[in-house]
Amino acid sequence: MPVPIRRLTVALTLCCTLLVGATACGSDSSDRQNSAAAATATPTGTSSAEKQKFAKTRFVANAGLAAGATYQWIVKPWKAEKFKKGAKGRKVALVKAGLAGAFAYNRLKAAVKNAQGDPTLAKAVAPLTAGIEALKSLPAKLRKGDSTDAAANTYDDIINKVKDAGKSAGAEVKDQVPSASELTKG
Repeated sequence: MPVPIRRLTVALTLCCTLLVGATACGSDSSDRQNSAAAATATPTGTSSAEKQKFAKTRFVANAGLAAGATYQWIVKPWKAEKFKKGAKGRKVALVKAGLAGAFAYNRLKAAVKNAQGDPTLAKAVAPLTAGIEALKSLPAKLRKGDSTDAAANTYDDIINKVKDAGKSAGAEVKDQVPSASELTKG
């Protein structure tokens, strides 16, 4: 039996709202706990970022997940013109793009944090921090369908710059498409 569109829209909106709220709250409190634990665990003057194990590996994993999500759910539909008004499956594509955008932003922030644990990566990724921070507002624009061409192009540009920075530092990033459960976890 088909589900009424109004019920589906309410459920989808509620899920997206809960996901965004949980992602925003979850990352902030865990960052505080991690920084507090790092401050009490290391009495020396070095930061936890300097002592991070497997910094390049973590950077490649996080940047790869961000690149995979961006390509699969933002760039491909954008190139296929699924975000255009009147396109078949537009609403679903926009919601997926919004979720993928939030996921990619989260993973890119983690990748930058990982890059700080390796001096070569830190130098290569440092100029991209402002660009990554600018992605913060784009998932909402993608979900609403506002200026989707500009948002998709911005994501594509930032991902390509992160890939180039990783490659120049000896940490080649390859696209890894996250599963649906990873996408909703953030």
